[in-house]
Amino acid sequence: MLKNYKEVQKVLLIILVLNILVAGVKTVLGYLIHSSSMLADGIHSFSDGASNVVGLLGIQLSKKPEDTQHPYGHEKIEMLSSLCIGLLLFFLGVQVFLEGIRSFQNPKVPVITTESMLLLAVTLLINIAVSYFEAKKGRQLKSTILVSDAMHTKSDIYVSFGVFFSLFAIKMGLPAYVDILMSCLVSFFILHAAWEILRDNVGILLDSKVLEEARIRKVILSHPEIKGVHKIRTRGTLAHVYMDLHILVEKDMTVEVAHKLSHSLEEELQKEFQVEIQVLIHVEPYREVCYLKK
Repeated sequence: MLKNYKEVQKVLLIILVLNILVAGVKTVLGYLIHSSSMLADGIHSFSDGASNVVGLLGIQLSKKPEDTQHPYGHEKIEMLSSLCIGLLLFFLGVQVFLEGIRSFQNPKVPVITTESMLLLAVTLLINIAVSYFEAKKGRQLKSTILVSDAMHTKSDIYVSFGVFFSLFAIKMGLPAYVDILMSCLVSFFILHAAWEILRDNVGILLDSKVLEEARIRKVILSHPEIKGVHKIRTRGTLAHVYMDLHILVEKDMTVEVAHKLSHSLEEELQKEFQVEIQVLIHVEPYREVCYLKK
């Protein structure tokens, strides 16, 4: 991803502009036609723009080299920024839900026009196009930021579909409570997005496991000279992983051969997982009585 950071930044900037445009149209339109669900959907759409900002921040920080005080770099600033966004989304979700509950006491009938429905349909098409474009670019550039953000946008499409059909139902004669119920439902989507952001980034800060151990073990043990592997640990993000492990080799293996083997393993692991991995390998002498190759 780091090799293509300029292209990733360009994609994120384009998508950021589109997401803000969509969120702005939904919010203003929801206010003008007195639709609680569309207002909530507009707030939800702003979370996409917030995700883009975090992505841009992460890409920018990834260019900053390590220093004596930060030998592992400054990547975790991205996680702290994400936590702030997650907390903001949480409070927004609660606010939207409480506003929906209050609206039950004095419901307003949305003033739904053909023009407003067309505008909502256009924003929905933009969301679909953004999700497809971002996912395609993410696969091309091998960017986990773009791929995961595209998945977030794709989930928003279902919310917008729900808002569209609730307004259509009201236009066909159903009561205004349908709109209020949909706004409460959207608030749960906002809270779910906040939970996912908080869960994932707290996990990274607490050094949760990143990669599947079975796949790592399979790569390591594909080398016949390696008799066993244990104490496999991974941490970091899906874009940049730190890994350490212990391998067992014959006691007469030279330091030079072990060094070349370590580099070979690092390259193979990066190829297997398609991600930047820094691997620290501790070499131990193999004792057949004590260890079994798994």
